[in-house]
This record gives sequence, C-alpha cells and structure tokens, in this order.
Amino acid sequence: MAGDERKLVDYLKKVTAELHETRARLRKIEAAAREPIAIVGMACRFPGGVRSPEDLWRMVLSGGEGISGFPANRGWDLERVYHPDPDEPGTTYSCAGGFLHDAGDFDAEFFGISPREALAMDPQQRLLLETSWEAFEHAGIDPLALRGSRTGVFAGVVHHDYASSTTGVPGAIEPYLVTGLSGAVASGRVAYTLGLEGPAVTVDTACSSSLVALHSAAAALRAGECDLALAGGVTVMATPRAFFSFSRQRGLSGDGRCRAFGAGADGTGWAEGVGVLVVERLPDARERGHRVLAVMRSSAVNQDGASHGLTAPNGPSQQRLIRQALSAAGLSAADVDAVEGHGTGTVLGDPIEAQALLATYGQDRGDGPPLYLGSMKSNIGHAQAAAGAGGVIKMVEAMRRGVLPPTLHADEPSGHVDWSAGAVELLTRPRPWPGAGRPRRAAVSSFGISGTNAHVILEAVPEEEPGRAADEPELVPWPVSARSAEALRDQLARLAARVDADPRPRREDVAYTLARRAAFEHRAVILDGPGQRTEIAGTVTAGGTGVLFTGQGAQRWGMGRELHARFPVFAESFDAIARLTGVPLAEVVFGPAPDPRLDQTGFAQVALFTVEVSIFRLLSWLGVEVDAVVGHSVGELAAAHVAGVLTLEDACRLVEARGRLMQALPRGGAMVAAEVTEAEALEALAGMEDRAGLAAVNGPSSVVISGAEEVVAAVERGWRERGVRVKRLTVSHAFHSPLMDPMLEDFRAVADTVELRRPTLAGLPAEVTDPGHWVEHVRRPVRFTDAVARAPGVVRWIEAGPDGVLSALVRRLVPDAGAQVFAPALRAGRPEPASFLSAVARLHVHGAPVRWEALGDLWHGRLVDLPAYPFQRRGYWLEESAAGDVTLVPRGSAPAAPAPGASGGSPDGGPAALAGSERPDALRGTEGPDTLSGSERPGVLTRAEGPDVLNGSEGPHVLLERLRCQVAEVLGHPSDAAVPVDRSLLELGFDSLTALELRDRLNRLTGLSLPAPLVFEHPDLTSLAADLGARLGRRGAGAGPEMVPEAAGLLTRLYLRAAGEGRPAEAAGLAEAAARLRPAFAVPAELARRPAPVWFGPRGDGPVAVCLPSFSAISGPHEYARLAAGFGDALSAVALPHPGFLPGEPLPASVEVLAALHAETVLEIAGRLPVLLVGRSAGGWAAHALAEALEARGAVPAGVVLLDTPRRVGGLGRQDVMIRSMLERDGLFATVDDHNLTGMAAYFGLFARWRPGPLTAPTLLVRAVTSYGDGEAAPAASWDLPHDQVEAAGDHFSMLEEHAMATARSVARWAAGLPALR
Repeated sequence: MAGDERKLVDYLKKVTAELHETRARLRKIEAAAREPIAIVGMACRFPGGVRSPEDLWRMVLSGGEGISGFPANRGWDLERVYHPDPDEPGTTYSCAGGFLHDAGDFDAEFFGISPREALAMDPQQRLLLETSWEAFEHAGIDPLALRGSRTGVFAGVVHHDYASSTTGVPGAIEPYLVTGLSGAVASGRVAYTLGLEGPAVTVDTACSSSLVALHSAAAALRAGECDLALAGGVTVMATPRAFFSFSRQRGLSGDGRCRAFGAGADGTGWAEGVGVLVVERLPDARERGHRVLAVMRSSAVNQDGASHGLTAPNGPSQQRLIRQALSAAGLSAADVDAVEGHGTGTVLGDPIEAQALLATYGQDRGDGPPLYLGSMKSNIGHAQAAAGAGGVIKMVEAMRRGVLPPTLHADEPSGHVDWSAGAVELLTRPRPWPGAGRPRRAAVSSFGISGTNAHVILEAVPEEEPGRAADEPELVPWPVSARSAEALRDQLARLAARVDADPRPRREDVAYTLARRAAFEHRAVILDGPGQRTEIAGTVTAGGTGVLFTGQGAQRWGMGRELHARFPVFAESFDAIARLTGVPLAEVVFGPAPDPRLDQTGFAQVALFTVEVSIFRLLSWLGVEVDAVVGHSVGELAAAHVAGVLTLEDACRLVEARGRLMQALPRGGAMVAAEVTEAEALEALAGMEDRAGLAAVNGPSSVVISGAEEVVAAVERGWRERGVRVKRLTVSHAFHSPLMDPMLEDFRAVADTVELRRPTLAGLPAEVTDPGHWVEHVRRPVRFTDAVARAPGVVRWIEAGPDGVLSALVRRLVPDAGAQVFAPALRAGRPEPASFLSAVARLHVHGAPVRWEALGDLWHGRLVDLPAYPFQRRGYWLEESAAGDVTLVPRGSAPAAPAPGASGGSPDGGPAALAGSERPDALRGTEGPDTLSGSERPGVLTRAEGPDVLNGSEGPHVLLERLRCQVAEVLGHPSDAAVPVDRSLLELGFDSLTALELRDRLNRLTGLSLPAPLVFEHPDLTSLAADLGARLGRRGAGAGPEMVPEAAGLLTRLYLRAAGEGRPAEAAGLAEAAARLRPAFAVPAELARRPAPVWFGPRGDGPVAVCLPSFSAISGPHEYARLAAGFGDALSAVALPHPGFLPGEPLPASVEVLAALHAETVLEIAGRLPVLLVGRSAGGWAAHALAEALEARGAVPAGVVLLDTPRRVGGLGRQDVMIRSMLERDGLFATVDDHNLTGMAAYFGLFARWRPGPLTAPTLLVRAVTSYGDGEAAPAASWDLPHDQVEAAGDHFSMLEEHAMATARSVARWAAGLPALR
C-alpha cells in the first residue's frame, strides 16, 4: 500500500502541476485577448482643407466646417443634379456636402505608377497609398524599411463608382481597369507597393467599415497574424449616385450639414475623406521605442439582426455592443468620459443612438461628470467608410490636448430624446478635459447601413517628459530628402515655415523626427544652430565612400577636444587608446596651453592615430558605411586597424613602438617637398642613396625627399636655382630615409609579435599581412598615389584627421574630381562639432547612408508632428461626357460649384474651375491644366515639332527630347516636361505592355528593328537616346542590317522550319555550325564596347544583386525586371548582358574570358558594396563562373543564387520542349534572330565541358516546384556543390514571370541571413 500511496501522491502532484500550467496558459490567452493596442501613427484628409491630424484638430476645436457645393471637376452635370423635388429621378434636393475637391490628384511617379495606370485607378486607392505613407511617417517608421515585414493592411472601402459608367475607354487604359477599380485591390495595392506581407483585407460594412477594419487589425495583431498594421477607411464619391438614392428616401440634409443630436436635425450630409491609423501591440510599441498616441483598450462588433428594417438602427443592439466593449476592456460606464457618436443628423437614427448611450454610459456615473457627446459629422458631414477613423483621430487628438471640442448645430438638443434618462450632455462648447486621477478615456461609435455596428474604447497615455542632454548641442542636423528636386524644395519650405511659426518643438526633436524618415535620392541637411541655419544639398551619386588618414605633421594642439566632450563614442575610443599606449594624451593634446611634446615624434604619432581612429569610430556609430581606407605614412596604421588587419591592442603596440623608437634616434636630417617627378627626384639623389632618399610620392609632380641635412640642402639649392617650387618641412627627424635604419631591427621585434589578418576594406596593399611590410613601411617612400588608386569606385572622401591636408591632395589625384566629394572631418580654427557634422552631411547628401537617429538618441529626441512628404500631385480622372466619350476633366483641385443660391468659392483655396468637358488647347506644350482624363488620342500629345521620322541627323539633344515625347505619350503624361531623363524606366512606371508599345513606336519612328527588351536594357532615357543615336548613325554610315527585320535572316528561317517540323537536333546543329564562324575575343580588352549594365531602379548604398541572363535567344536583362521589382529596397538590382547577342558584338572565346569581363564590370559598378550574384537557368553557370573570377581577385561575393539551374548542359531537358518553350515566348520581349540564335548556340557550346569549382561564397538553389512540358522533359534543377535550397512557385519560366514576387521574397529572405549582408 505504501507504494500505491506514493504513486497516488506523485500522480496528484503531476495533475496539480499540470493544472497550474493550464491555468497560467489560460491567463496568458485571456490577457492576450485583452492586450491593449497602441495607436502610433495617424494620417487623414477631410473636407475643408484638412490634410493632417493637426489640421483636423484645429478645425474641430475652432468650430470650423468643410461643407461646400458639388465638385466641378468630375464631369457631373451640375445643371441637372440639383432639383428641389425629392421625388425627381436622377436628382438630389441637397445642394452641398463635404468634398475632397482634389481627390483626383495623385503623385503617381512617387509610387512608380505610370500616368496611364494612375488614370485607371480608383482615386480611393490613390488616397490610401498617400495617407498610408503619411501615417508611417507620423509614426516615425520608414515605410521603405517595412518591405518584407509582417505588416497588415485593413481598409474600409464602400464606393465603387469610379469609371463605372464610362464607355469608349482608350484601349491603353483598359488593361489596368480590372485592378484599378477593384475594391479588394485597395488594401492589396498598399501591401504590394510597400512590400507588406501581413494580411491585406478590404472591408465593406458601409458606414462602419473603418472601425470594423480597426477591430479586425487589432484581432490580427493579438492573434499574431501580423506585427504591425494599417487600419482605416476611404470615401470618394465619383458620381452623385449616393445623393440620388438618399434623396428618394428623404434622408439628406438640404444644405449638406449634419445637425447631430440637435433639434434642427433634418438628415445626413454626405462627405468624403480618408483616415489611416498605424497600430501595434502595446508591448511591441514600447519595445520598439515608438511614440504611443493613445491605446485602444477594446473594440466590439455586432449586427442589428432582424430589426424594424434593413437600414433601420437597432437600439438594443447598440446597447449590447457598448456593454460588450466595456466588458472586454474591464471598465465600467463611468470610466469613459466622452463618446464620439455616429451622429449622422437623421431624425430616426440620432434619437435611437442617444437613447442607447443614455441607457449605458448615462447610468451609474455617481457624482462624477456626465458623459460628453459629440460628432465630427457636424463639421465635415458623414464621410462614410472614413467616418470611424476620423472620429478616432479626433478623440486621440482631444485626449492628447486635454480639451473636448464642440459639436456644431446642437445648441438646442433634439426633442426626440429624453435627456433626463441618464447623465449624457452634448458638447455645445469646448470643455477642459482634466485627467481626474485616471487616464482620459473616450469611445467612438460607427453604425453601418448594413446593420453592422462597431464601437471602440480609447485611453490616453501619459505624455513622456523630454529627456535633456547634459549639454544642449550647438548645432543639430535636419536631414530632408525627396524623390525629385521640386519635392525637396517644397519639403524644405514647409519645414522652415513649420519650425519658424511654432517654436515649441526642440531642435533635437525635429532632428530625431526627420532622421526616422525614408532617404531618397534628392537630399539636403539643414544644420540648425542659434541664430544660424546652413543648408547642404546634393543628389545621390553611385559609388563608394573612402576614409583618409593623415600622416605626421598634421597634428595640432586641441585636436578632437570638442568631439571628446560632445560624443561619448569618440571619448571612449580616445581614452581606451590612451590607456593601451600609456601615453598621457589628454594632458598633451587637451591641456590648457599648447604642449611642445605634441610635436615630438613619440607623442605626435600616437596622438594622430588616436584622433583618427576615434573619428572613424564616430563615423561607424553614425552608420557611415566605408568601402576603402587610405593612409599616409603613420596614417596607414590607423587604416589597417579599422580595416581589420590589426586588433586595437596590436595597433597600439605598433604605433607606440614606432613613435618611441623614431624619437630615440639622434635628431637631425631634413625633409623637402618639391614639384618634380619621381624620376627627377631619383636623378637628383643618384649616388647619395645611402644618406638620403625619396620619402613620398604624393602625385605625378609632387614628391618629398628626406635624409642627411647636407644632401637634402644641396638638392634643394639645385632645384631652387632651376625655378622648382620647393618647401622645407619642419621635422625633428628625416623620416622615410636611411636615417631610420638604426631603429628597424628593434621595430621588427615588435612587428613580429602582432597578429595580422586580411583587410576587409579596399585601399591597402596586399603586403599588410606581412610583418616585414610594417618594418619597411618606416623606411620606404609613401606612395600615396598608388594608395588612392587602390580605392576604385570611391566618389565620397572624408578625411579622419585634424585638417584637410589629404582632401586637397586627393582632389588633384582622382579623375573627374568635380563629380566627387572631399570632406575633412575637422578643420583648424572651426568648431569641431560643426565641422564634423558638415562633413557627414556632405557625404549623406551625395549618397552615403547615415544613421542620423543615433544623434537623436544621444540628445534624447522625441517624435514631433512635422509636415508630411510633399507629394507632387497631378490630376487623374476618367469621366464620361454626354456623348459617351471619355473627355478631359479639369484639374482635380478645382473648386466646388456654388450651391444654388450661394456664391461660388473654393474651400480648398483653388482657382476658378473649367466647367463640364471643356477641352483646353494647350496639350501640345507644357501649359494648361496638369490633368489626365484618358481622352488623349495618339498624336494629340506630340510636343516636339519636326518630321514624323528620326534619321540620326537631329543631334543628341533633339533625339532625347523626341524620345521624351514618345515616353510621355506611352505612359500618359500630359507633357514631356513631366518625364525626367535621369530616372530609371521602371521607376517611371514602365511595365511589359508599355515597354512593348514604346519599342513599336520607336520602330515606326526610326525605321529600325529594335529588340523588344530595349526599355529594360538601359538605365535611363539618356542612355536609351544614345543607343538610338548610335543605331541611326550606323545605318547612316551604310550599316544596313538595322533596317532589316532580324527574324527575316535565312539562318533563323531555317532554324524555325526545322524546329517546327520536329527536327530539334538539326535546328540546334545548324545554329552551332553558324556560331563557330562568328568572331570571338580572347581577352576583355579586345572588346570594342562592353555591354552596358542595366540597372533596375536607382542605385542604392546597400547590397547589389547582379543578375546574369540565361543563354536562350530570347533571354536578356528584361527577364529580371519583375524579380528586381520584388527586391524593393532590400537589394539594388543590375543585369549584365552577355556579349555576342546583338549585331556587331563578338562572342567570348572561353568561359574564363566571359567571367573576367563580367568581373571587371562588377568591380567597377559595385565597388566595395556587398554583391549577390543571381543566375536564372543556364545563367546560373555564368553566375558561378563569375563568382570564381571575383574570388580569384580577392572580392568574395556575399552569395550566389541559382534560379532553377541544372548541374550541366544536358540537364536542361529535351531539346524539343526547350525550343518550343522559347518559341512560345518569341516576340514577347525579344525576337529570335540570327545574332541571338548563334549567340545561344555558342554559349551552350562554351559551357558544355565547363564544371563549377568550389566557392567560398554560400550558394542558394531555388527550384521551381512545377515542371514544364512533361515530367520527363523537365528534370528538377540540382547542384553538385554545397548549397542551400528552397522551392519557388511556378515552373522554370513562370517563377520569374507571374511568380516573380514570391521568388524575390525567397531570395531576399535567404540573403538577409548572409554574414556579408547583415
């Protein structure tokens, strides 16, 4: 029995433990279900010029309103819309409403959408895109950083009447209507454009849509379906249909005003708007450091069910809804201070809602204040799908400011409500909103005509007190950027107006807020200080960043003192090196008066090393990514340390020993700088090499000699007599001369004890891993010219030293110096923080990434409300005329038509409008309304005068302008001036349809037979125009084949015939035989013109995906266009065309020469940026061969991605299936011709015997899950060498076509985990 008792006790213990565990899990689940949801960002647009939450607050607090006449820019028949008789069909007795008169305006270029597609998009989709961006900015979240994140989109959309009745829509617009007019796509469009991968759901429960969307977002967050979410709603009435229907029901207010809960209520007033919230779990918001504007304690949704009518409100259902929300929040009715009511102003709905509030919130309030009730609809009308989100934004602002704003038109409460039944009071005036010992709380209601009701309870959060830095910074940087120069000017003007008008935001808070925004290619940094404001502006330049480290002689008393006092990172580095070297640096460098010891070699070298390394640490802390380091003399030790060659401890031992041993040598000797060549200097020193030598080569005609006084003096005299410019240097010893020989062995003993590693940055010689190099470094001349040449691709230089000595020197050494940036971190005689921040700002505006928010953290910055991105909006509106044709509608920001009996005016401040379908005649130039309507026919938009053909005699400028005209027509721009020549064609909005249309237009205009992928083979219009000019020039010089359709070649016709007759082997043999007769190049230098890399979008400062096309006759850079779009901002993408596929191009003679050619290109275009090599199908072989070539040059790629690549040529599958698949795509982007057909055969021949070698770089094989042809014809991709593997949707071809986005995500996820890309 004792044993059984023990078993029973053990069992009971186990059951008890499991019960405790179960209860703990249950508590955790219940807590998660009630977890507060933080509102961290908001954006909105509402009638009356409301463009932000601040605007909305000003309106409601001041009692303003946004009611106006009907819009005159949507093609509405304003003469017939209004009729006083409610029963008149097709009319409305209401003469006004709350309208977004610029609802048709949109910055399509910002989102990479062509004007043609923008015209086909419902303006509600466009408004959601812009306000979603603004909401993220308001939250202090860079939208570009969210690509690939688990962020959800929940959008309420009710109306679907844009372009719903148009006939005669241009064929160019029709392909985009299926997505442009879909309500489901409204949320998906935001997710697609921003790369968000959480749930994307469009909600339509009528007037409650945006609150139901918010409720759904909260549920998804609590369930872990997403980590962040956008929630809101949008309403634009493209037609007056809603007015017609409610007029028949007598449900509208005659003057468009909602008299919510007032005695004068006579119906609702329809309105428009958009409101978007950024929400996340409260613990996540705290952990991520996001500003919490308010907390959503709970939300509830229910249905009226079988009430008195489908559209009739249900009072008991509303009461149940409120109690459900209170229960979920764990609150009583008295815990809520105010309600933003649905309050539409209808005679039926308002009394039912008020009675439900009296029966719930109006009860059990004790001696406390009543529930205060109001409705924003009294200000702007009923914004329908956006109403709930607008109410939330209003109440969040009210809680933040501690004031309850008034409700209009309710001075006399409704007589249909028994207000004595509970403690509820209308907000007829503004009221202070004290905290009353607990957080402020408010609720918001929305009741849909569908019967779906929603209620949320909000709670204020304590306002965080701003922290204060120990010392206020004298100067703070405000980084600003934009997609275009015009937008940048607008943003700077808006920012200046904001901070000048309102001194409340601290300068540090402005800096912190701006630092958290996206960085675009047009940039400026405002350095703001007391009584001064300096602007540094520029545009992003492709290339790397290099750091220069100064040599001895540049030291000065006080160098680094102010950086040491201002920046803890600098101080920590400085103090650590002082400890490791044992040199009293602070005493010598920062003493109260200049210390003569600083000019002694033993102190000077250590001091310079310390300041330079500490500046580099400060740059690293700010996120400046360095590609190369170049040091002069002792500066090379600092460069070697920061490049990873030496640990800090070893570097300190070397620099201390170097200076100490040199200092111990007898004083004496001389050094002279002279403007002579190296050969002239050596000639002058001939026969005296044992006593003097060449100390430095700083340029083609700039050297320094060093050695015994009498030898150097004699050479100096000779040069002066010849008129050579010379300068005697003030030195204690003759460095880099034979006089250093006595210390070399002692220094070697130290150098032999340190560990040396391969450098991780460019600029250093290969010998830095040899201890002997550092010994000889003391004695050999400084070859600074060679060091600069070892930093190819660097276009931004910052000098980490006490002054700008090397900056001036490098400026004279590099080619095209005017296009590069030279920024000394410190300048003698200038305040150090200002000098340093100016230098970093110059790097940033020209393309260097900078983590400005680090300064905001240092200065305890907070997020503040600043102007949102200045979208450069143009009008897009499709509308039908009385004749049934699509016609031009005036600019979207035109004013409303005056209501009957009222004077005209524009609540949004616009000029008088053009009426109806009036057509301006200025479309041939850049004048006239900046609006597209879809009515423009081919030829109407011809802006450049001249003949209808191009023959090559026009000159480059005219050719470029004519090309811009064609691009404007294809994309739907009203003017060629709207087409920038320096943006990539993908950024301009080109897709497969428009790319082919442009190709066809250019063929007709030039008489050439241009390849289909032409658009995707050029980085911008300037490059494309140059290519056209070259082709026309070749034709003019008698090279006739450009005029002949390439597919008409005899070889191609024979190939196609053999393939069509089922003889694939004969077809392939024909191409192979012809390929062997084509010329080839044996080394890259033999190639007259290297194929130009094709960039997909702007070149960023991060990792670069280098894409290698396959070898098919129809392959080329175009096959990566969709994949590159899927990478978004995670990877810049560029394709390298293979030589030999275009007329006049020779073929590579071997795999090795092809890889060498591509390696040279990669090193030029990527510099030191991490490179991910991507190859599709057989292009994977080229990617692997390129990786081998790069690794042989010491440039190891971050990774290699093989997209459905077989292990060998025979692994591609049956020839007949491959040829058939190729011919099925013939003409889609490329046309099979003699050149690419023989190019294909030649490349497969080159790789027939090639075998991949081992790589250091990791490899990913992406296998298509679906076979093409039959299973036997399409063996699965495989790879013999070590690799990771993932599967991709689609087959060998579609994985880069309709499934390209999913493939891109798989690649990007793998790449994000690579050590080189972290």
